[in-house]
Amino acid sequence: WVYFRDNFIMDGEVDAEELQRCLTQAGIHGTYTPFSLETCKIMIAMLDKDYTGKMGFNEFKELWSALNAWKQNFLMFDQDRSGTVEPHELGQAIASMGKTLQVKTLKTVVLRVSLNSPVDFSDSSLYCVKQQTLNVFPDTFNRRDNMHQGFVNFLYDDFIQCTMSI
Repeated sequence: WVYFRDNFIMDGEVDAEELQRCLTQAGIHGTYTPFSLETCKIMIAMLDKDYTGKMGFNEFKELWSALNAWKQNFLMFDQDRSGTVEPHELGQAIASMGKTLQVKTLKTVVLRVSLNSPVDFSDSSLYCVKQQTLNVFPDTFNRRDNMHQGFVNFLYDDFIQCTMSI
């Protein structure tokens, strides 16, 4: 963190461009494609509890830990070390994280996160970030469903706040 602070981060927080440079400099992507700016924005949104558009040290540590876990998972399914996984291998990687997707849904995921059919680490990380962000919705829903009726009302602003991190 000191290296990152000295070279990029002057205010103690990381914005998307600084995060992209940090992750690229640190080589978390290995030989894979570096993370896009859009993916970095979504990573920050996943952890941005105070809606500043930036990530502090603890959030960065949380992201770093998650990225390392996702990378180890990706490597298990990139058996030929090509730097990519085929859609069915991505499905296996997702299943190993406790989520089973139907073939149609998996095809949709691949189309949404990847520019080409083999999926690289950056693409699979984007899926993981979006999946983790979606996990916020049940908590938000359950907090608002006080009477356990199975439905809630959202003001439009509240709905936008919840969905902007996806």
